Amino acid sequence: MSEPLRFRVRILRKPEIADPEGATTARALRDLGYDVVEVRFGREILVELPPGDADEAEAAVHEMCERLLANPIIEDYDVERL
Repeated sequence: MSEPLRFRVRILRKPEIADPEGATTARALRDLGYDVVEVRFGREILVELPPGDADEAEAAVHEMCERLLANPIIEDYDVERL
């Protein structure tokens, strides 16, 4: 039996969009004495699909991101085939 197709989706806010959680964490790290320029928070989503054509599956994951998993107006994402 074939293995499922696995993908990792990483989602971050676009650089021009404020990241309040990241900014607060960066300040706290500086207060603790760390030399931090910036901290940005994101999400990681693992998607597992049935065995099949890997290129078609990856295209489907990109479509999932555009339609539901990410907000393309304020977030960037990348898809990695595992």
